[in-house]
Amino acid sequence: MAEIKHLNSLHRTDKQLSVSILFEGKEGVTRSLYLKKDGLLPEHTTAIPAVLLCVTGKVTYEDEKGCQVVLEPGNFQNIEPNIKHWVKSFEDSQLLLMK
Repeated sequence: MAEIKHLNSLHRTDKQLSVSILFEGKEGVTRSLYLKKDGLLPEHTTAIPAVLLCVTGKVTYEDEKGCQVVLEPGNFQNIEPNIKHWVKSFEDSQLLLMK
């Protein structure tokens, strides 16, 4: 029987922000992100389109175009290339970033 893994095992929960590669294929990558309560994923851009999916917790996604979206479990946000964006957490949160 295959070993069952959990997202919690990918992260150090003593850090404000932890990022780990969950899956990397020939055409893209999925990263698992952990943000502690009141944590911040600082402003940055992506060169290609991406999708941010909230797995647990509650965060706000914001970008330089004025978009401000609260993400809770099951909610996702499409991220445009070359647009500055950042994420703030209201509580301990786990997210998946797919590119």
